[in-house]
Amino acid sequence: MMPDQGHAPYLERVKMESFGAFTDKVVGPFAPGLNVVFGHNEAGKSTLASFVGGVLFGWEEARGTRNTYRPSNAERAGSLFFAPRPGDADNGEEEPPEGWVLSRARNADGLQGATELVDDIDKETFQTMFSLTSDELRSLRNTTDITAKLLTVGSGTGASPAHALAEVQARLAEYTSKAAGIEHSLANLAAEQDDLRAQMAAAADEAERYKARDKEFHELAPERAQMLARIDALNTAIETLTAQRASLEKLDTQRAEYKRQRDALREDEAALHAEQRLHGRTKDPALVNLGTADERHLRDRIDALADEQAKCAHSVDLAKDNYAASTAAYEALLETEGASEAREKRRSQRRVQVGLSIVLPLVFVAAGLPLFMHGRDINSLSFTALGIGLVVFALMLAAAALVMLFRPDKAAEAQEARKQDAKWVMLQDKKKLEACLAAQEQLAGRVHAQLDEAGLAAAQGSLRSARTLLDEAREARAAEGLFFQRQQALVARLSSVEESLVEVERERIRILRRAALPDDASIASLDAAIDQKTRQRAGLLEASENLNRRYGELKQELSQAERARSFDEIKLRYQQVRTRQNESAQDYARLLLAKRMLEAAIGAWESKSQPEVYRQASRLLSLMTDGRWTKVAMTPGGKLTVTDAVKTTREPVHLSLGTCQQLYLALRIALLLTADNVGRSVPILADDILVNFDTRRREGAARALAELATVRQVVLFTCHEEIVESMRSADPALNVVNL
Repeated sequence: MMPDQGHAPYLERVKMESFGAFTDKVVGPFAPGLNVVFGHNEAGKSTLASFVGGVLFGWEEARGTRNTYRPSNAERAGSLFFAPRPGDADNGEEEPPEGWVLSRARNADGLQGATELVDDIDKETFQTMFSLTSDELRSLRNTTDITAKLLTVGSGTGASPAHALAEVQARLAEYTSKAAGIEHSLANLAAEQDDLRAQMAAAADEAERYKARDKEFHELAPERAQMLARIDALNTAIETLTAQRASLEKLDTQRAEYKRQRDALREDEAALHAEQRLHGRTKDPALVNLGTADERHLRDRIDALADEQAKCAHSVDLAKDNYAASTAAYEALLETEGASEAREKRRSQRRVQVGLSIVLPLVFVAAGLPLFMHGRDINSLSFTALGIGLVVFALMLAAAALVMLFRPDKAAEAQEARKQDAKWVMLQDKKKLEACLAAQEQLAGRVHAQLDEAGLAAAQGSLRSARTLLDEAREARAAEGLFFQRQQALVARLSSVEESLVEVERERIRILRRAALPDDASIASLDAAIDQKTRQRAGLLEASENLNRRYGELKQELSQAERARSFDEIKLRYQQVRTRQNESAQDYARLLLAKRMLEAAIGAWESKSQPEVYRQASRLLSLMTDGRWTKVAMTPGGKLTVTDAVKTTREPVHLSLGTCQQLYLALRIALLLTADNVGRSVPILADDILVNFDTRRREGAARALAELATVRQVVLFTCHEEIVESMRSADPALNVVNL
């Protein structure tokens, strides 16, 4: 059960799971009284206000360029969290474990959660009275209807008298509507009754006329059948002639094509014989007539000779390479021995050796003899021994020098040995090369002789030319075989074409005879026969069309006569329509009575509540305008008027923009203060509604909103700091939520 206004839950937090540019955005907490959501431009204030209305009453569908806040890659989704007002728990009010939650994803899934929170308000009332913008404050759409809904919603009935009156008026409109889909409409039933009455009168008048048409219809049937039989016969004849013409045209085309093919085949046969004669004169008959086994044996001999030539050529190449290498080695040794520097070096070494072998012994002898003589003179054994030792050493050196002088030169001997070896190798390689060349020449003569013996003298000893001759002979044999195949194929095709040509002539004669034409007739004769039959058929078709037209007219009239025989059915339908018309008239009378009673009830409610609305609106407008405008009233004609302090009365259209917005804001606040049974848990959302107010009037409007916040939750969205300060001055307990 929904608590009363003083104990209704209030919006505590908002969670935008996916809406516009926001994802998993939580805004809050909100207080149960006056709240201000402050944020700079593009911070998301309007987005938040649209989100709350979307969760409660459905997301907006895309129309034109209107922003529906739908993300590009997700569905709009989010939740509203409601909490009990302070003190409700102490009064024994029951609360869900986690408060009340309203959520929405797709519109098709509807509102989820504690939907009883919005049972006392509809979407139109929310958009007009609870969701305010500066543009909405310029007027109050459907003032009388909205006022009636707000003032009568708490009447204690299952539905407000205003809603019931709207339903009754809609049903009354159905009974007076001329729309084809409304079966119980009095206008439609009257029209249907008149139509059925006219049908019954027309049915009797047409009965006699249909009898005469039936007689004429049956008389036309035999004549029409005879005409159709003649037309069918002509159609058959024309179809037969047309088919024969198509067959004859096809046969003529085939005959021309067969003649062309015959002439072409004869020309091909003559050209083939000429080509064969020319080809036979250019080839050796012995090679062309060579058998397969003989050719294979001959090719094997050529391959064997080719292998021998390859081996011999390889031996010659190897011998040439060896001879060139040994010659180069020998010439290199000769160049080394004749080098001047080497000879000069050996002479210098020889001169040094000879000089040392002469000088050193003389020096030691010259030194040893005086010492020996001196030792003999002084009888000194030491000097004598020393002298003798030096002389002996000199003799030893002289002997060693003589040995070295007459010793042979080992380096020269080694050089000479290498030169002789290189010369011997060179001579051996030369002899081997001469032998390989002789063998190669002998093989070439043998190859030439064998090729001449095998009938390949034209190859002139060349194995490659011999293979070429054998290949040409093979190609000649293949060409000769192909010639015979082509000749046989040409003969077979020529025979087939001539037989087909004879068959075409026979078939052509058969067709012409079936068409009763001479054997040598042409297609033009068939065209003339077809044209004659076609003219005959055209005359019959014109006569038949006239008969058919009259036959169809009569048949249609007679089918209408069959419907005219349903006179009893029309009378029954007429009585049913009269019964339904009486029932609709009774329902219409009951609805008129209900409408008068509801209008009286609404008038009674408005007489009690509406003066209080305009009294409150007058007080709030005077508060906002600092006493400049003092009274708001409704004329008997249903027009809203406003009176200033000097009793000047004007309509809203003649007020300034700011004053007009203040008037409608005062009227809305008065309605919301009076209709305390409407939208008890739904917050008032005001999006920058004070931007067109000057400082003094903004302060008055702030006090009016603070007064409304004592009985309803108010959420004001703004990007102006001065408005926040004005609201705080009006209500020091102001709750500010920053975006």
